[in-house]
Amino acid sequence: MQWASGDEAREREACYLLLENYAPVSEMAPTSDLAITGSIPACMNGEFLRVGPNPQFEPVRGYHWFDGDGMIHGLKIKDGKATYVARYVRTSRLEQEEFFGAPKFVKVGDMKGMLGYFIVAVGVLRKMLGVLDSSNGEGVGNTALVFHNKKLLALDERDRPYSVKVLENGDLETVGIEDYGQRLNHPFTAHPKIDPVTGEMFIFSYNLVSPQLIYRVLSKDGAVGVPVPIPIPRPIIMHDFAISENYAIFMDLPLSLDIWGLAKGDFIIKFDPKKESRLGIFPRYATDGSQIRWFTIPTCYIFHTVNAWEEDDEVILTACIKDSIDLNPVQEIQGKKAWSVDRSRLYEFRMNLKTGEVKQRQLSILRVDFPRIHPEYTGRKVRYTYCAVLDEQDKTIGLVKYDLSMEPTLSRELKAGGNIAGVFHYGPGRVGGDPIFVPRNPGTVGVPEDDGYLISFVHDVNTDTSEVVIIDAKTMELDPVAVVRLPRRVPHGFHALFVSEEQLKQQAA
Repeated sequence: MQWASGDEAREREACYLLLENYAPVSEMAPTSDLAITGSIPACMNGEFLRVGPNPQFEPVRGYHWFDGDGMIHGLKIKDGKATYVARYVRTSRLEQEEFFGAPKFVKVGDMKGMLGYFIVAVGVLRKMLGVLDSSNGEGVGNTALVFHNKKLLALDERDRPYSVKVLENGDLETVGIEDYGQRLNHPFTAHPKIDPVTGEMFIFSYNLVSPQLIYRVLSKDGAVGVPVPIPIPRPIIMHDFAISENYAIFMDLPLSLDIWGLAKGDFIIKFDPKKESRLGIFPRYATDGSQIRWFTIPTCYIFHTVNAWEEDDEVILTACIKDSIDLNPVQEIQGKKAWSVDRSRLYEFRMNLKTGEVKQRQLSILRVDFPRIHPEYTGRKVRYTYCAVLDEQDKTIGLVKYDLSMEPTLSRELKAGGNIAGVFHYGPGRVGGDPIFVPRNPGTVGVPEDDGYLISFVHDVNTDTSEVVIIDAKTMELDPVAVVRLPRRVPHGFHALFVSEEQLKQQAA
């Protein structure tokens, strides 16, 4: 398809500059006997997985990283040896577009200007005529992964999850959409929270129509609780939330879908700094949405929370916040094509349930996101947090370990001191991914909280090769514990997960 000249042609060119960072790769069957430097710890028997956008077909109009078909890159680890595999999440949307051999569903990247209305109308007509079937959702399964109730799930907050099975040789097989016996009839958050004590999974869904926010609790065995609608004044994009021992913490922030803005040439996702920003505290097992209590905070947006816990009359939330955000994938910044995402920093919020007061404190001036903790501390007070350090184009250039028991040092230097307990640089031209904490002795009481390892995919731009790097989370030494050389490049992606050998053995048939 030929694009018009002028602004639209320049925007298409810029979109493809963005697409280069996520340049798609093909599926790859399990490839074994990978070269390893160092020694992989015994606690890492299992499979390290990372999902991200990998568009099967060239975009017709613009490209947005939300649109890419989900591909999972896996590293199966067994007795110090490693096998790499890459497979698409076989969504209903992917299989229908494969049938036509071209993109047919409406994409986020299409939603700009008056042409966006036309594309939506065409999409609706295709469904009315039976050309496309959306009964099994339109999601891409490209955002995150979770393992719960003996199932690995690929997540996309616009749809229900897809169940994926890890085979004995490390290969990945999409089982199908997971609707919990037809009890789940709405989208699923990309960031569910699992309580390490009860085994319950807490989820939410945001919607364009009422109810705009739905909250649910799934038991350890996968029984789905009743949906609890929570009133909010407008449809928003809520990417993440948090839990403490007794509460769920929601975020009503001014990023929303503005369908009417298309008429003015705007992108459909819009941040409005004039709208109020709020944090909501909701009892974990409440059945009435009116029980939520809101706390107003300075205008911001939060993609990812770190953790939440309770101290006396306070609920404490740690998160990576941005003063503003623009998710239009193409922006004119000093004459260069780039995407505009405001610098993300680590903050703490303390909400007093007795007085209604909320206090905000900056914990770091570094540009960080993709925070991780020891998973067995979810909802409990945590001392250590691990974050990806980002450059001006939001590429991960290193990792930082924060000690939240120490007073913050608001320095732009990436070095130890104050609450920075350690740093790890990937090196010039090397870009990392979502860092995952793997405990050395999972389930063991009394061991230090940081006793474990960090594992991440790393791409070397200089050689166009990729590795999996494992470092000591306690010492953060620059010499990795192990480096696994992969048979090809792994493009940029979103979130990762480590599934232990014990969990893989539990997988449901």
